[in-house]
Amino acid sequence: MSGVEIERKFLVKKGDMYKRAAFSCSHIRQGYIPAQGATVRVRTRDQQAFLTIKGPSVNGGMSRYEFEKEITLDEASHLLALCRGGVIDKHRYLVRSGRHVFEVDEFHGDNDGLIMAEVELSDENETYEKPEFIGQEVTGDRRFYNSHLLQSPFSAWRDTLPTEYR
Repeated sequence: MSGVEIERKFLVKKGDMYKRAAFSCSHIRQGYIPAQGATVRVRTRDQQAFLTIKGPSVNGGMSRYEFEKEITLDEASHLLALCRGGVIDKHRYLVRSGRHVFEVDEFHGDNDGLIMAEVELSDENETYEKPEFIGQEVTGDRRFYNSHLLQSPFSAWRDTLPTEYR
């Protein structure tokens, strides 16, 4: 798969409403290989693995080019060993809302307590229905990029957020 990825990111309010609304849950581990001018991600999701290359963000962090290819779990294991800064560990819940699916990520390890949601859009101006658990929008805020969470984990700055998000 390749093309332009358009998404919006949000903090999720405390509670487990998103878990009760989810139709799917998967375990994700991902790391990043150093690259200039692009983000190179290696991800395992349950029993699948992917190599993803993303270009720089544009339009306030809402859009960027993305290339993704499925790889074997063995290949992913070797590539994860090349990743700098460790690995992001999280569970992803999928929640339908209107015509869209929100991906809700519950982070573990040094990012424990952080819960974010994103929705992919076909157009930057596309409308969508936000579920009740969706809070403050953080699209374009680098603190919430998975690659940044390895360098500056949520545990180091969680107190800067309102209590409804920590």
